[in-house]
Amino acid sequence: MISNVLSGLARVRFTVAYVAALAFVSTAMLLIDPQTHDRVIRHASTNLHNLAHGRLGTLLGSAFVVEAGPLYFWLPFLTCLLVLAELQMRTLRLVMAFLIGHIGATLVVAAALAAAVKLAWMPWSITRASDVGMSYGALAVLGALTATIPRQWRPGWVAWWLAVSVSAAIIGGEFTNAGHAVALTLGMLVGTRFHGTAHWTPVRCLMLLNSAGFGFLILSHSWWGMFAGAALGLFGAVVAHLVSQRFRSSTPDAAVRTEAAQAAPALTTAR
Repeated sequence: MISNVLSGLARVRFTVAYVAALAFVSTAMLLIDPQTHDRVIRHASTNLHNLAHGRLGTLLGSAFVVEAGPLYFWLPFLTCLLVLAELQMRTLRLVMAFLIGHIGATLVVAAALAAAVKLAWMPWSITRASDVGMSYGALAVLGALTATIPRQWRPGWVAWWLAVSVSAAIIGGEFTNAGHAVALTLGMLVGTRFHGTAHWTPVRCLMLLNSAGFGFLILSHSWWGMFAGAALGLFGAVVAHLVSQRFRSSTPDAAVRTEAAQAAPALTTAR
């Protein structure tokens, strides 16, 4: 019994370690006084001020400091997403997707903000804005799961998330919303390098549904954002699925398979 539990935990060792660290840090943040809490946030933020002063450790440290509501709400959903990704993609690929999404989106957002401040499109105060959390990495992992989605459903999955993330970035109007879209896209791009057959079970399908719901909540914060994101996402998914189905049916390979399927009954009758 114990050996089975340990074997199961070994398959999701990154998730276990990261979730334990998040739980420890988040609990500690609840116990410290408000002044110390704010000071930790300032020092862990990947804002322009910290990056410009060479505090590159924030690129990793910020992933362990979360301000996204109560711990009991978001941690189970994040755990579900990471467990699913680690089972479907294995540990190394999960770590790659998380780090590339978290660090990559942070740097892209920082470069865009630096240009906006330089051109006086945004106030100088934005350089000290707090920017911590696991959302970039989590959305990158969700995007990387694209590689495990069955091929016939993959176009609809990609179109859904791209439409939702872009609409959330436009409606939200904050740099973190744009960072979420970038992180999700980076995850999808990383996922194109992952090959292999993923094994889906009813339990893993349920985990995917929970993970998708968690990702949708990260992207869309307001009721209007949720409604617009869901509508645009559904429209994009349906269009992408229909176009991909039409494209597959018109390819030569599909035509050959259709002719072979039609010829099979005749050959059986002849024998």
